[in-house]
Amino acid sequence: MNNKLLELIFPAKCGFCGKINTQYLCKKCETKLGFEKSITNINVSKSCYFKHYLYGYLYKENIRRKMIDFKFNDKPELAHTFAKLLLNNEKICGFLKSYDIIIPVPMYHKKQIQRGYNQSELVAQIIGKELQIECIKDVLYKKRPTKMQSSLDKQMRRINVKDAYDIKNEQKIKENKIILFDDIYTTGNTVKECSKVLKKSGAKEIAVLTIAKD
Repeated sequence: MNNKLLELIFPAKCGFCGKINTQYLCKKCETKLGFEKSITNINVSKSCYFKHYLYGYLYKENIRRKMIDFKFNDKPELAHTFAKLLLNNEKICGFLKSYDIIIPVPMYHKKQIQRGYNQSELVAQIIGKELQIECIKDVLYKKRPTKMQSSLDKQMRRINVKDAYDIKNEQKIKENKIILFDDIYTTGNTVKECSKVLKKSGAKEIAVLTIAKD
């Protein structure tokens, strides 16, 4: 089935109000969300393996509700809406264009098969295509299953993801500036572990980007 026919059967809709919209996000809903422009770029401690952290929204209300739908209620089409929210931020896009590669935080392969998709990968692919930044999925991988971070306290979250990620095809990242993309940032333990293995494998610089921050 070609894309045009699919669009006729499943027309693009705003992910928040459900009205038909070719951009997957209507201006009315975007305005209601209230972009947190003043906190899109945070310089992080030198003790971290990533240099910058950027995010679009606080993890609450409508953003939280739709992100839960996206991850747990079989709504992969919301990737377009969340990507659009970030792409509509000129400050974020201008910053990201100085980077070479975007890498989504991976899921453990069995969990991804069970869910049917990696939500971070879907959004990263759309952002990469729009900004002409290569999205690479065959470098960073999760080598063991972990418990859901949201079910653990702060100390256990750090232990849960410690040494859970590894690198292959590292020649693809050497001396490159990398955007590490995840859906949400809570304690930061996941992106810190991912950044650590990327940096140790030769990444020149890493910026973390998420849709929301808890």
